[in-house]
Amino acid sequence: MAVMAHTRLLTRADLDALPDDGLRHELIDGQFVMTPAPGTTHQIIADSFVEILRPILRGTDLRVLSSPYDVVLGPHVVEPDVVVAPRAGFTAKNLPVPPLLVIEVLSPSTSHLDRGRKREIYAEAGVAQYWIVDPEVPSIATFKLVDGTYRQTAHATGDQALSVQQPVPLRLTPADLLDD
Repeated sequence: MAVMAHTRLLTRADLDALPDDGLRHELIDGQFVMTPAPGTTHQIIADSFVEILRPILRGTDLRVLSSPYDVVLGPHVVEPDVVVAPRAGFTAKNLPVPPLLVIEVLSPSTSHLDRGRKREIYAEAGVAQYWIVDPEVPSIATFKLVDGTYRQTAHATGDQALSVQQPVPLRLTPADLLDD
């Protein structure tokens, strides 16, 4: 992960002016954060969530999308791995409102950011549910926003079942997210 240091805070206009270079670009705390494209296992897991959630959400007022897709949270522009939000919140270009759910799949280059500053940004913006998936284990930890702070609500590893009710009822196991 590279953070470009500047003497001034960068803006969305600065982000939009960047060339398409194949990197993921985010704007966090007025700085560009660039990371390489995720690896295969990471994408398999993110895609699995979309494949699981899309049929469940069909016919509801919710939509699921995966990265790369800009989510604008105040001055920050982030690219969560998976987001679930009301359909009415999406524009043709981005999601300018807090999603109901953000799922981040950890990668060596971004795990400290996913567990740190991005988690803080999601909480500050009011993202109700935040899930962290560790592909190395594999495991899923779910968090619910309570009084501005994330509280862990569930954790499952390997073949352990994980049941959630929000944003939709769902039961899955971390091992099922891999296409072995």
